[in-house]
Amino acid sequence: MDATDEKLLKLLTADSREGTSSLARKLGLSRSTVQDRINKLIDRKIIAGFTVKTHPDYEGKLISAHVLLSIDQKYAQQAIGLMKTRAQIKTLYVVSGAYDLIAIVKAPTMEEIDQTLDFILAINGVNKTNTSLVLSAKKES
Repeated sequence: MDATDEKLLKLLTADSREGTSSLARKLGLSRSTVQDRINKLIDRKIIAGFTVKTHPDYEGKLISAHVLLSIDQKYAQQAIGLMKTRAQIKTLYVVSGAYDLIAIVKAPTMEEIDQTLDFILAINGVNKTNTSLVLSAKKES
C-alpha cells in the first residue's frame, strides 16, 4: 500500500459515500484510477466493506446494557453464532473470570432491550446472565 492508497483509505474512512470523481479531484488522479485502486484495496482485503456511521446524537439516545453471560462451553460457538445475528447485540467479548462473555446491547427502547435479553436467555447453553444498564457515559472512544 503506497501513500496514495493511504490517503484514499483515509478519505473513504471519513466518508465512505464520497464519489469517485470527488476522490479523484482530491487525490489528483483520474476517476478510473481511483476506482481501480478501491477495487485493489478490496481484493487485497484491506477494505472489507462500506458502512454507515451513525450520528452521535442518535447514538446518545440509545439505551445501552452490558450483559455478562455464563455459557456451557459445549454450546459456546452455537450461542455466539446466534447472538451475532441479533442487530441489537453490538459487541461480544470473550472474557476471563466468573463469566464467559460480555454482550454490549444497544437499542432505542427498553422493550427492545428486554426482547434481546429474552432472546439471549432462550439460547441453548446460556446458564446465567447479569445485566447492567448504562446510566451515563463519562468517556467513550
